[in-house]
Amino acid sequence: MEKDMICICCPKGCHLHYKNNEISGYTCLRGKEYGLQEAIAPKRILTSTFKVNSSTINVLPCKTSGPIPKEKIFLVMAEINKLSVDLPIKMNQVLIKNVLSLGVDIIATKECN
Repeated sequence: MEKDMICICCPKGCHLHYKNNEISGYTCLRGKEYGLQEAIAPKRILTSTFKVNSSTINVLPCKTSGPIPKEKIFLVMAEINKLSVDLPIKMNQVLIKNVLSLGVDIIATKECN
């Protein structure tokens, strides 16, 4: 497998190339690690909204507490879409603990009373 990508670790935006389990084009170790991770098993922080049981607010923002495998994004979204929470909500409140056994939580990113 071959893959070209642009590194997002710093403003340089190095053009990385992955081939035969090797990465080239990086200018720092962070870029090398990013390129290998992105080529082999890409991960993302997921940001979304969850439903709130309130007459004045319909949804509030949330995110994963850490990166999740890119291929699991839609499964995690399905779990978030099942959620309906009562107020008050605290900042960083855990809404779903260890979502899909991925080792990350879904947390609120806004406080609301």
